[in-house]
Amino acid sequence: MPPKDEQSDPTDPQDVRVRNPRVEDIPAMIALHRRCFPHMVAADGAWEAGELESHLNIFEEGQFVAEVQGRVVGVASSLIVSLGRDPLRKHTYYGITDDGYFYNHDPQGDTLYGAEVYVDPDCRGRGIGKILYEKRRELCRRLNLRRILAGGRLSNYADHAAELTPEEYVWQVQEGMIADPVLGFQISQGFAVRGVMPNYIRDPRSRDFASLIEWLNPDYQPQESDDQKVRVACVQYKMRKLTDFDDFAAQVRYFVETAGEDYGAEFVLFPEFLSVQLLSGLPSMGSREGIRKLAEYTGRFVELMGTLAREQGLYLIAGSHPVEQADGRLNNTAMVFKPDGTHVEQPKLHITPSEKTWWGISGGNSLVVVQTPKARVGVLICYDVEFPEAARYLADRGVEILFVPYCTDNRQGYLRVTTCAAARAIENQIYVATAGVVGNLPDVPAMDIHYGRAAVFTPSDFEFARDGIQSQADANVETMLVTDLDISDLYRSRQSGAVTPNSDRRRDLFEFRPKLSNEVKVVEPGEGS
Repeated sequence: MPPKDEQSDPTDPQDVRVRNPRVEDIPAMIALHRRCFPHMVAADGAWEAGELESHLNIFEEGQFVAEVQGRVVGVASSLIVSLGRDPLRKHTYYGITDDGYFYNHDPQGDTLYGAEVYVDPDCRGRGIGKILYEKRRELCRRLNLRRILAGGRLSNYADHAAELTPEEYVWQVQEGMIADPVLGFQISQGFAVRGVMPNYIRDPRSRDFASLIEWLNPDYQPQESDDQKVRVACVQYKMRKLTDFDDFAAQVRYFVETAGEDYGAEFVLFPEFLSVQLLSGLPSMGSREGIRKLAEYTGRFVELMGTLAREQGLYLIAGSHPVEQADGRLNNTAMVFKPDGTHVEQPKLHITPSEKTWWGISGGNSLVVVQTPKARVGVLICYDVEFPEAARYLADRGVEILFVPYCTDNRQGYLRVTTCAAARAIENQIYVATAGVVGNLPDVPAMDIHYGRAAVFTPSDFEFARDGIQSQADANVETMLVTDLDISDLYRSRQSGAVTPNSDRRRDLFEFRPKLSNEVKVVEPGEGS
């Protein structure tokens, strides 16, 4: 089956193909915007590349382009918003789209906001606008959102402003007495006019007015508040001497089955390098030889973890394991296993001096975001969380829970990881779940002693636990920490917290220039290896 953004709809007329845009489409989208709205461009400027890149990073599935023979001929942009008790209140385009960047996109909101639809003037009348509107309605249904809202430009109001108020103009368009290509089309697509908004957008033809239009999703199912809660289990895993792989599998199975069957966990986090204890059942060997030997277990490791995730129907963040790359390098790799048994891989980016010296581990260069039904999640392995750029980048891509498996040998190392994890939770207004190994492996070089204390950190604000610690295990004992995280609390904090670092950043002063090999890959629930 082709990837999501490559699928075409065979029912689209005139060989129109609709997909999610890619970064390389942005110049064509900007050029098309300039052609479609010359009056608005003169007054307010066209889309800028940074804005469109932000749309893709924040809410890729809400953006569409229509192609005819490989040429972009239509664009639709949207975001999800939460409008509280008065969803039909008046607003401005710049306010509701966060100045066109969609930084205020709220995955927990109930309203899909139509920010823009435009079609090549040479292709109008071919049903392209209808196709884009239908794609939006499909998205609204699929995400179970209550409605679609948009501001409809009064595109011919300048010709009637001397005789009619905006409200009178809208009424006459509704009655078919005046032709308005924008509002008339929106009404034909099942939208109802809910009011008129002044100063909506700088558009001379509309005299800056817009209609407020609404489409209610007939399939909407109200959600219980508990649906926003996610149960997470962090395994504080004890390193001990093993006899063989079956011994390792039994130990891992015990924790996964306990988390899933007894506690109903939806996510289970294991610590970094938990598989290294397999070396305790092998003849003594040097550290570099040992880590290469451990990489030979990758197939069995993947089969075990995939089976457990599938049996329990949960997401299993399987700590980390050394994985040999095509060029012979070793990556310290976290694998996120899905309820269907497939998985995606997140390599450790920043390698500690001891990993380089003892094992010859190399750093990866990609970040993965996993979209699940309950939350968008990411993984940073141990030392990675001590670098704020990676966590900030994932948070900008919508990650709500950051999982941090770690392996530290003393209290200083543990404090470095967990103090930084708490900082990442505060500065990005996300949850950060951590789990470390405990116990000893005296016969395995570089893994002899360990210090760990599983914990889940939160933003430090009224919605959350005192001290910004949702839950914390006792140190250095084998146990499992289980806690419920309310995703909606994150968004309440971001919108009305005592401080709002997520939105108060000085983006005019600082910006990221990523050089990741994959930019960021967002993995949908049905995708995996």
